Order: sequence, then C-alpha cells, then structure tokens
Amino acid sequence: MTRFLFAIVFFITSFIFVFPGGAFARDKAVLSHIKLANTRDDLFAYFKVENAFNEKNIQAIENGISTSFTFYITLYKTSSSLFDKKIIDIKTRATIKYNSMKEEYTVVCEWKDAPPLITKSFDEAKIWMTQIDNLKVVPLGRLVKGDKYRIRIKAELEKVTLPLSLHYVFFFVSYWDFETDWYVINFTY
Repeated sequence: MTRFLFAIVFFITSFIFVFPGGAFARDKAVLSHIKLANTRDDLFAYFKVENAFNEKNIQAIENGISTSFTFYITLYKTSSSLFDKKIIDIKTRATIKYNSMKEEYTVVCEWKDAPPLITKSFDEAKIWMTQIDNLKVVPLGRLVKGDKYRIRIKAELEKVTLPLSLHYVFFFVSYWDFETDWYVINFTY
C-alpha cells in the first residue's frame, strides 16, 4: 500500500513539474465579455477579467496588502503597410484594500470619475475589480469614418514589492502574479 501511495504522489508531482502550463491552464486569468460601444462623442470599452483571484491573493488582500489590477488598452489605425499608427495608449488600474478594523473593502477604479467604492462584501469588491465598464478609449473625432482600427487589451496583477524582511513572511506573494494575453479586436469605424 505504501508503494502504491508513493507511486501516485510521484506521478502527480512529475505531471505538475513536466506540464506546469497544462496543469494550471484552467486557473489562468483571461479577459472575457469584451465589447466596444460608442456614444455620440466617444468610444468605450467593456470587459471582464476571469480567474483573477485565487487563494493566495485573497489571503494577501485579507492581510491588508493593497492589490492593484492594471489594464492596458492600445488603439491603432491599421493600414496596408507594415506599420500601424498608434492613436491612443491607456494604462489604468483598479485597487483594492481591506480594512480589518471596519471589516470593509475599498475599491478605487481610476477610469471612473467617482469616489472610492466601499463594501463589506468581498464578492461585490471582486466584481468592481474585474468588471471594466465605461472605460473611455478615445473621442470619436480622432477616428475617420470607413477606416480600419485595432484595439488591444490586456490585464495584469501589479507585482507587489515588500521590504526584504517581509519576503520571508509573505513567501506566497510571488505565486499570485498574473498577466493575461493580449486580446485584439479589429473593427471599421
């Protein structure tokens, strides 16, 4: 029986080290529900980050470590030549901080012209952190009707830098960095 358990543990451990990407692929952060919309004056982006939270980063947040997701949005005017013209390059973030004394989460979304959002519900705070809505990309006056454009969107969890003495206490911090792939949408205005 001991040999059998040893063999199973060895197989699972080997599988994880030989195929690390495949073993954790379902836990990889991805963007979903990506949409572009416009008003009379502006182009807006909407999207959602899936699998952004795991046990390690939830633990860090609940220990009071301020955590930020950074979102990158780049808009290009595409052409038949090799080089596309960059129209706009946006970097914005959402930051969450837990106050253990008040037992509440504060979320600041830079792209919103609003005061910080405060809740006692971590589920609600996660939604605020991962659902990007009404993110103004560009005024429509900068786009030309009939021209082709490409928008690229990416999200990442900002790397946490701690004082050297705390690296030993918070050894798990290095395990919760994530970065999505670039997501590309081609469209004609």
